[in-house]
Amino acid sequence: MYGIIIPYIYKACLGDLCNNNNKPKLNMKRKDILWLTVFSIAMGLLECAVVVYIREIYYPNGFSFPLIMISNRVAITELLREVATIVMLIGIAYFTGKNFIVRFGSFLYAFAIWDIFYYVFLWLILGWPESLLTWDVLFLIPIMWVGPVIAPVIVSLTMIVFAFVFWKYGTKEIKINKKEWRLMISGSFVIILSFTLDLISYLYTTYTFREIKTFTNENLVNLSTHYVPAHFNWFVFATGEMLLIFAITEFYRRVKKINSFSYE
Repeated sequence: MYGIIIPYIYKACLGDLCNNNNKPKLNMKRKDILWLTVFSIAMGLLECAVVVYIREIYYPNGFSFPLIMISNRVAITELLREVATIVMLIGIAYFTGKNFIVRFGSFLYAFAIWDIFYYVFLWLILGWPESLLTWDVLFLIPIMWVGPVIAPVIVSLTMIVFAFVFWKYGTKEIKINKKEWRLMISGSFVIILSFTLDLISYLYTTYTFREIKTFTNENLVNLSTHYVPAHFNWFVFATGEMLLIFAITEFYRRVKKINSFSYE
């Protein structure tokens, strides 16, 4: 399925970016894209360094599931670090764009480059992940997200496509319409669901609904010492990706039509 769709997406959304005679040009200066890339790579290295320190303390023999219990102080610090990371990405995106849609593209691009190079640096320093199918903890808010490394890398590549399309067609006059927002938000939620389904399945096969309702944050943290990822739902993940692809193609086709009228 992806073998059929990806060439079309490239041609439809990115193919004409390399054509200097095709209007309109990117609404981002090359130097801004360069510095945004450098900043995001540096953030990837910074996060990699934090993970190297944590693994040196808690996983001296190598990272694996089930997770080792960490102190509440470290857990809270990790949550705050994740929030701070998102704030930093929003900040750099704000200063590299002149309107919302270009800034949104910059945020997606910075997030994607940061995430990809985070794994690049982990592999260079620790020799981990062993493969793109190695499982990892991806995020902790509101519950733990897990999945094979290749899944967030695919999402990151999708975000880069979004960024270039938004940079090319993003103006004050052109907005993301309701249909496109619904597709993007729905696709994002479905992908997040794919990262949490295995943990949710573990919860409901191990505990009753009544027990889960009484869980405290400490209970949820304790679960990490027992939970081992077993199955990643690629169908749900692919469904979320398809919704995102539909969103960006809908946006592209709509604004392409608007621009074709503008240049006639």
